Amino acid sequence: MAVNLLEAHAGVWMDSSEELIAGVRRGDENAFRLIFEQHHRFVFRFLYGMVGERRLAEELMQETFMQAYKNIGTVREEAKLLSWLCGIARNVALHSLRSRPGKNQWIGIDDQEVAELKDAQLTPETRMLNTELKAVIHDALAALDEDKRGVFILKVLQQMSYEEIAEVTGFSIPKLKTDLHRAKAQMRRLIRPYLEVRDEM
Repeated sequence: MAVNLLEAHAGVWMDSSEELIAGVRRGDENAFRLIFEQHHRFVFRFLYGMVGERRLAEELMQETFMQAYKNIGTVREEAKLLSWLCGIARNVALHSLRSRPGKNQWIGIDDQEVAELKDAQLTPETRMLNTELKAVIHDALAALDEDKRGVFILKVLQQMSYEEIAEVTGFSIPKLKTDLHRAKAQMRRLIRPYLEVRDEM
């Protein structure tokens, strides 16, 4: 495993976020490499969901971890490392989106998740419908405003708790619940016409 190889190279066992953060603060680059290995997939999926472009999401992920490395000393003792990283990623994504207001955004799905949907036993008709449904979902997510999109991705797709999302966004839990309720309602409203047509086929 990559973590074991890095661990052996570092010559030290670091199995907690606190130990890794302390290692980075001491200048141990291997400690930060372990942080990257543990969390970059989650951060990438979140960024990909926010900006909808693989290449851009990869660039923003690199920027996120560069900012994290520079600002590791600001992590509060009670803060969860992943929530802190997602907070940085969210700010990076919002800055990117707002710096390109004229560019249409779409929401992407992680390649591995897409691959898992492409079951070899599916009929061509079912594959076509799945592709169309993904496109409809993408468009529906893209229609959400940034706050609702963010909470929907973190809560529904990334399975974070409200407490963790509040740590990431700085929003109150009541606001997050309201935003998620409205996001789900908007998603249902936008997706329902497609599902009704599909049921009639």
